[in-house]
Amino acid sequence: MSDPALEAKLEVKQASKEVKESENVAEKYSAMTVSKNSEMNMGDLSPAFTAVPTHKPVKKQIQFVVDNQEFSRFPTKAGRRSLSRSISQSSTDSYSSAASYTDSSDDETSPRDKTQVNSKGSSDFCVKNIKQAEFGRREIEIAEQDMCALISLRKRAQSDKPLAGAKIVGCTHITAQTAVLIETLVALGAQCRWTACNIYSTQNEVAAALSENGVAVFAWKGESEDDFWWCIDRCVNTEGWQPNMILDDGGDLTHWMYKKYPNVFKKISGIVEESVTGVHRLYQLSKAGKLCVPAMNVNDSVTKQKFDNLYCCRESILDGLKRTTDVMFGGKQVVVCGYGEVGKGCCAALKALGAIVYVTEIDPICALQACMDGFRVVKLNEVIRQVDVIITCTGNKNVVTRDQLDRMKNGSIVCNMGHSNTEIDVASLRTPELTWERVRSQVDHVIWPDGKRVILLAEGRLLNLSCSTVPTFVLSITATTQALALIELYNAPEGRYKQDVYLLPKKMDEYVASLHLATFDAHLTELSEEQAKYLGLNKNGPFKPNYYRYGSTL
Repeated sequence: MSDPALEAKLEVKQASKEVKESENVAEKYSAMTVSKNSEMNMGDLSPAFTAVPTHKPVKKQIQFVVDNQEFSRFPTKAGRRSLSRSISQSSTDSYSSAASYTDSSDDETSPRDKTQVNSKGSSDFCVKNIKQAEFGRREIEIAEQDMCALISLRKRAQSDKPLAGAKIVGCTHITAQTAVLIETLVALGAQCRWTACNIYSTQNEVAAALSENGVAVFAWKGESEDDFWWCIDRCVNTEGWQPNMILDDGGDLTHWMYKKYPNVFKKISGIVEESVTGVHRLYQLSKAGKLCVPAMNVNDSVTKQKFDNLYCCRESILDGLKRTTDVMFGGKQVVVCGYGEVGKGCCAALKALGAIVYVTEIDPICALQACMDGFRVVKLNEVIRQVDVIITCTGNKNVVTRDQLDRMKNGSIVCNMGHSNTEIDVASLRTPELTWERVRSQVDHVIWPDGKRVILLAEGRLLNLSCSTVPTFVLSITATTQALALIELYNAPEGRYKQDVYLLPKKMDEYVASLHLATFDAHLTELSEEQAKYLGLNKNGPFKPNYYRYGSTL
C-alpha cells in the first residue's frame, strides 16, 4: 500500500530537480550565445538583437517598474483624464484615417453656433469642424481612384469649361464620392453651394475638405429637422448669388425653392433629380402645370437604375446591417417590401447568404419577376409575426404601420432602403408607453411595455448611407450621368427642353457606360457598315430604341 505523504515528497523533489536542470540549460545557452557573439562584429547585429537583455537585467527592469510608483494602482480622477487625453492623442496620431470617421471631439456645440474660417479666410460654410479637412481630402483621394470615368470626363471637358457661368445649388448625400462630383463641376466652370439630403449621411471630414477648397457647404452628420431646412435655406438665400441650376436628391431643395422662393425658382435653367421620391414630386408638379422649368429624370436613366439602384444596394444592404447589428443571415426570415431595382439587389444579396426571403409587391409584373427569381410573394400581415428582418424599398409611405410593428416578435430588425423616411411609421413609435434606448450610433431599441424589443435602424432613414458607405465605382456611374445631365440642360439651345420632365438621351447613357468599360479592360465589338445597315442603326449608336428595357441580372 502506497504512502501518500511519501509520494508527495518525491513529487516535490522531482519538480525541484527539473527546475534546477532547466536553469542550468538556460545558463549554458546564454553562455554559448555570448561566446558566439564575442567572435562576431557587434556592429553587424541589428539593434533588436543587441538590445535583448540577459535574464537578470529583465528581472531588474521588472523590479524598476514596481519600485517607481509612477502610476498608482487606482489613478485619481485628474490622472484618468490625463491618461485618457494621452491615449486619445496617440490614437489620432497613429490612426489618423480611422480617427476621421469617429469624431472624438467633446465639443457638442452646434455648428450653427460656431464661427469657423478656412485657410483662405472664408466663413461662407457651416460644417462640424473645418480642422478635419485634411482627413476629408484623403477620403476624396481614395474615391477618385475608383471614379476614373468621372475624372476622365473632368480632364476631357476642363479646357472647354462647359459649365462656365453655371451657379449650381445641390442637395445630395455629402460623401467622398459626391465630393468628386462637386469638384468636377467646379473644374468645369461652375460655382457650387451644397447641402445634405439626409441628416445622417454626411461625412463630416469630407464636408470640411470641400469647405476648405472653397465650396460653400452647409451640412453635418446628425442634423436636427430644423438644422436640415436651415442648411437648405442658407444655400439658396445668400446675398449676391442667384442659382440657375439645381442638382437634387429627393426633391427637398426643389420643394423649398418652389414654395419659399418662387421668383428665384422661375429663373432656374434646369433641374437634375436622381431619386424615385424626387422624380415623383417633379411629375406631380408637371401634371398640375406648376413646373415652370425643364427637369431631367436621372433616376430612370439606364445607367442610374440598372447600376446604382441594383448593384449598389446589392452590396450596401449587407454592409449596413452587419455594421449596425452584427446579424448572421443564414436561416433568418427576411421580408423585402418592394421588388424594384433596389429590392432586387437586396433580395439577391440576402438569398446568397442563406436567408429565407419573402417579397411584398403591388405591381403584378414585379411580383411575377420575384416569383421567377425564386422568392415567395406575400402580404406583410401574413408573415409579420415570424420574420426576423423587415426592409422597405418602395418610395411610398406607411409601408410598415404601428399595428404591424406591434405584432413583430422580440429582437426583430426594421430598416429602410428607400430615400425618404416615410416608409416606416416611426412617428407612431414616439408615444409614452414605448421606451427608446440608444444602443449605438443609428441603432435604437424600441421597447414595448411587455419588454419586447424591436431594433430600429437610422430612425427609418436610408440605411446604407446613414449606417455604412456605398461602393465607389457604381457611384461614379451615377455621378457621371448627373454631370452630363447638368451640362446638357445648361447648354441646350432655347426650346429644346420645355417645362416638363425628360429622360436622359440614350446616346448619353451609352457614353457613360463606355467611359467605365476601361476599368475592366473590356473591348467592344464594332459593327461593320453592312451590319449597321442590316439593323438600321448608326454604327456609333445609339444601339437600342428608347422603349428598350434592359433586363436585370441577378
